[in-house]
Amino acid sequence: MDHAEHAQTVRRWRAVARPYRAWLDRVAWCESRGDYSANTHNGFYGGLQFTLSSWAYVGGYGFPHLASRAEQRYRAVRLLHVQGPGAWPVCSR
Repeated sequence: MDHAEHAQTVRRWRAVARPYRAWLDRVAWCESRGDYSANTHNGFYGGLQFTLSSWAYVGGYGFPHLASRAEQRYRAVRLLHVQGPGAWPVCSR
């Protein structure tokens, strides 16, 4: 992927996540104190504490905590649409 394609992808990710900004901020703060590079060594990764299986299910590759904040937020919105807020049972209340 060249630079222009990457930039377009990131813009799309941000546009998808934008309506959920406040919700994503609250969940990320609760899950990881907003640390999108978090690796807690307990099977949860990134700012929104994905499991590897949920990350892969919504199209993520590799480890969530190594992905950009924009991608993590985009994939969280996709997971929200598939599983609902129960994907974050404590922090989505």
